Amino acid sequence: MRPLHLPSPALAELFNHLISCFPEEGCGVVLGSVSDPHAARFVPMPNLQGRLHTMDPAAYPRDARTAYAMDPLKLQRLIDAAEAQGEALLAIVHSHPGHPAYLSATDIAAAAPFGQPSFPDAAQVVVAVFDGHVAEVKAFQHDGEAWLERPVSGLPALPGPPAGAKRLGEA
Repeated sequence: MRPLHLPSPALAELFNHLISCFPEEGCGVVLGSVSDPHAARFVPMPNLQGRLHTMDPAAYPRDARTAYAMDPLKLQRLIDAAEAQGEALLAIVHSHPGHPAYLSATDIAAAAPFGQPSFPDAAQVVVAVFDGHVAEVKAFQHDGEAWLERPVSGLPALPGPPAGAKRLGEA
């Protein structure tokens, strides 16, 4: 599986946005050229999860600290506009504030609500954010049968999650 390349300008925007959302999950997308991995850009998206949780906590038991939701109509319009300019959706990005970067069951359910990914060519990028800094970035791609970790290039050296950091729900 070829690496997902995140060029420095896109990475800086991505990191800044996700850090600014802490302690809530931040989200957005990476759009760019499939043939030129250096021509990618990050577009932040509002996390609607807090609003959904407030309106209907039974249907949306998690708030924005532990889940994210993008407006599907805005997302589709963004993708359509990008495709009209010759770009593609390269990745869907969200953060795990205070937790390691991993693809959770909730993340998988959001990415593949009917068993297969809604955007099969796009990576799912998860970014661990701890106390004002990015600690870890991981990407995942569905190969038609399972979610596999996909290499990410262009990343600076990152410290990794602090010792003892646990996945959401772990004791």
